[in-house]
Amino acid sequence: MKRFYGRGLPKVAPKDLMGKLIVLEGADGSGRSTQADLLTAWLERKGYATVNVGLNRSTLVSRELGEAKQGNVLTRTTLTLFYATDFADQLENRIIPALKAGFVVLADRYIYTLIARDMVRGGNRPWLESLYGIAIVPDIVFYLQVSPRQLIERNFQKHASLDHWESGMDLGLSRDMFQSFLKYQGLIQAEFERMQKAYGFDIINGNRSIRAIAKDLQARVEPILGRSAA
Repeated sequence: MKRFYGRGLPKVAPKDLMGKLIVLEGADGSGRSTQADLLTAWLERKGYATVNVGLNRSTLVSRELGEAKQGNVLTRTTLTLFYATDFADQLENRIIPALKAGFVVLADRYIYTLIARDMVRGGNRPWLESLYGIAIVPDIVFYLQVSPRQLIERNFQKHASLDHWESGMDLGLSRDMFQSFLKYQGLIQAEFERMQKAYGFDIINGNRSIRAIAKDLQARVEPILGRSAA
């Protein structure tokens, strides 16, 4: 039977959530979104109805969040609450209905990225865990681990620039965005290593070829699909 990390949402019975929740975590440039697309196509070829969710995709606040981030002046608490609202809206209106219908829900990042980002910004762990206590415990969580320097190369290949927030420029780690990115991503990876012990992530070597990673993910997902809802 499914369960929540905390009290969950009112009037939602875990026993009614018969689908599967699979999470892919990883930094920008880790290949996470590419693997989410490949995994979705693989699941659908196997006949599984699939719903995709991810950060900043809520119709309720995604546009406002995107606009607010442009100024690079959001406080940590405001940013946290924006993302928490985005997550709660998708949970209630997309994730839970899909799981009730027996779908596979594939999340391109979940609460773990949000917690990691907040913790490296000095967040309060008990408060964050309480805030995200509404989250459903996934059937499996994959973390695509890629070295910070590899992430820089991939981000430059894709965008020809680095993102203010993904570089941790708001933290004052360095005036140089390149150096700030390296330090920030190192802090994020260290936080994920701490969370891995608490949440039991499956660590995936993200430095391999796209095909090799895809095959690895499929092999690890296959047993999850063959079980009744956990």
